[in-house]
Amino acid sequence: MDVEGLAERVGGIAALAEPVRRNLYLYVAGQEQPVSRDQACAGLGIARHTAKFHLDRLVEEGLLVSSFRRLSGRRGPGAGRPTKLYQRSDRELSVTVPERRYDLAGRLLAAAIEESAGSGAPVLPALHATAGRLGRSLGRQVRAGLPPTAGPDRLLGGVAETLAGQGYEPSRQEGSLVLRNCPFHLLAQQHTGLICGMNLALLEGAAAEAGEGRLSARLDPAPDRCCVTLTAT
Repeated sequence: MDVEGLAERVGGIAALAEPVRRNLYLYVAGQEQPVSRDQACAGLGIARHTAKFHLDRLVEEGLLVSSFRRLSGRRGPGAGRPTKLYQRSDRELSVTVPERRYDLAGRLLAAAIEESAGSGAPVLPALHATAGRLGRSLGRQVRAGLPPTAGPDRLLGGVAETLAGQGYEPSRQEGSLVLRNCPFHLLAQQHTGLICGMNLALLEGAAAEAGEGRLSARLDPAPDRCCVTLTAT
């Protein structure tokens, strides 16, 4: 997880640590319609200026969104100023340390099942194909950031940077990348063959696209790290 990404996620969750702000968020989230400051004050029994401060802070953090509407339904002169309303945003927050990407695993598995259902192909090859396509997309990102004459060190550095953004925590060791974190840790423990196969397909795709024959991925399981190692050839 990169520093900025971690700071953004932690900041959003930290905003809910303050009790009044957390209660306001839960109150707004529990309403079927957008909520005004006055409604929030009445609902929680707090001062209007307190509600304003915390509601606007939640908007700044992306946890709520605001809009303006005249509650009376009247228009034109004399209708009064529109009221600021708040409702829950669609932003999702989760922080895991070390970083886990169960959302990514879920998307890959769902895409594979859909592909299998549509084509009649077995699910496992469909999963490997889906993961491989994602890996190749990551590999293209690496290649786009490197000069055509990049040597093994530059290649490993570019791949390490991209995989770090996916939560793998790569460490360079004698021409290889050891991935110190598995983004799918719990799934890999419970469904080792399935998840490690998916992971290998993903990283093989990344290696093939980024290295164009100069980088390989192989299963290399060991305790407390990812089951795949990448090596410059």
